[in-house]
Amino acid sequence: MKEGKIIILSAPSGSGKSSIIRRLMEIADLCLGFSVSATSRKPRGDERDGVEYYFLSEKEFKERAERGEFVEWEEVYPGTCYGTLLSEVTRVTHAGRNLIMDVDVKGALNIKEFFGEKALALFIMPPSKEELEKRLRSRSTDSEDSILKRLAKADFEMGFAPKFDDVVVNDNLEAAVNKTASLIRGFSGIEEDKAE
Repeated sequence: MKEGKIIILSAPSGSGKSSIIRRLMEIADLCLGFSVSATSRKPRGDERDGVEYYFLSEKEFKERAERGEFVEWEEVYPGTCYGTLLSEVTRVTHAGRNLIMDVDVKGALNIKEFFGEKALALFIMPPSKEELEKRLRSRSTDSEDSILKRLAKADFEMGFAPKFDDVVVNDNLEAAVNKTASLIRGFSGIEEDKAE
């Protein structure tokens, strides 16, 4: 069985990355498997352990990091860590599926460096900072303080976009999904005419 490739998507919070990933997962010829990241933050809304994230205590997260169980991890906000377990990467790629990873910018670049040519790093860019703020506010899941932190972090994250293999601007979800799918097909050697 051919081993799957690694597709890394990164974006500022509110850029529509999760919506793009959900749509990509429905495209059969991309043969995607999803990597569930681990985090030390508490679940939000209807999030479930092992589905959206593996929710670990800060202590457990750090212990697993010290044992080398993560491909990458970052303390994204003070006391809040996110990371990718190596077991998640091998679970998907060894099953012959292309692994799609949803990680922060530093993590994405670390994974790209770790896996080199086996990985494609894509940055999802919001159409504008104003639109990003509008999207974050319309979610109604974050406090005002949290929204302001996310907007400040977005400026920092967008500065890393040129270091990625490609950038997809999400000003139209359908177009962004189609462009991302096309980039994945090109990277994975999937012929466009066989695509759905």
